[in-house]
Amino acid sequence: MPLHYLSSLTSPKRTPQSNRHLGVTLACVAGALNAGGFLAVGQYTSHMTGMLSSAADDFMLGKFLPAFAALFMLFAFAWGAACTALIVNYAKRNQFRYVYTPVLLLEALLLLLFGLVGVRLQEHAVVTVSLTTVLLCYVMGLQNALITKISNAEIRTTHVTGLVTDIGIEMGKLIYWNRHQGKSEGETEGEAGKQNQVGANMQKLRLHLMLVSAFFSGGILGAFGFQYFGFISTLPIAMALVLLSLAPRLKKL
Repeated sequence: MPLHYLSSLTSPKRTPQSNRHLGVTLACVAGALNAGGFLAVGQYTSHMTGMLSSAADDFMLGKFLPAFAALFMLFAFAWGAACTALIVNYAKRNQFRYVYTPVLLLEALLLLLFGLVGVRLQEHAVVTVSLTTVLLCYVMGLQNALITKISNAEIRTTHVTGLVTDIGIEMGKLIYWNRHQGKSEGETEGEAGKQNQVGANMQKLRLHLMLVSAFFSGGILGAFGFQYFGFISTLPIAMALVLLSLAPRLKKL
């Protein structure tokens, strides 16, 4: 039963439920890496809005090296997303049975690398950015693009700003007072009321609340892990992703 459930999360045959559950799982992973990674490298590696704003501020203040560093981290995130698109589209074009497994395995391997040699990578830098930070930005882009492609852009696991915005919109709809607006000629009162009625999308609201809660919960776990165990705390996350990606194959055995 557990293998059957896990295999459904990464199966090429998608359902709204499998998209939701995979999205919540990866949001938890993203939260753990973002919050925990901050304790390790001093950067929130999924916050591209902040990166771009920081680059603009540094350019205006004449701090060109930090500005280029922020842009380089943004590029690493974008390149991670690009690699997901390349891998998934190649797998689909060549009719791979499990089109999402390669990306999850790549993410798991990179997290294993981060956990085992992250301290050493931190000693090396590109444009003043440690290779550890570059690696985390790349992984974040890789993962966010994966769930975006799987769910046809309905779910993102690192873009909490957008999620909170959508939550606010649906809450506004939920508390909106639907009063009678009058009816046009030839239209019954009931038809007029239905046309003018504002209603919240409760399914969307629940999904986004779940994603934000998962990101926050993962952040707490990630911060705790990095605080007390350091880089090695990413190993359980990597092993969980390996199991998730291989579940469809293991179910066949």
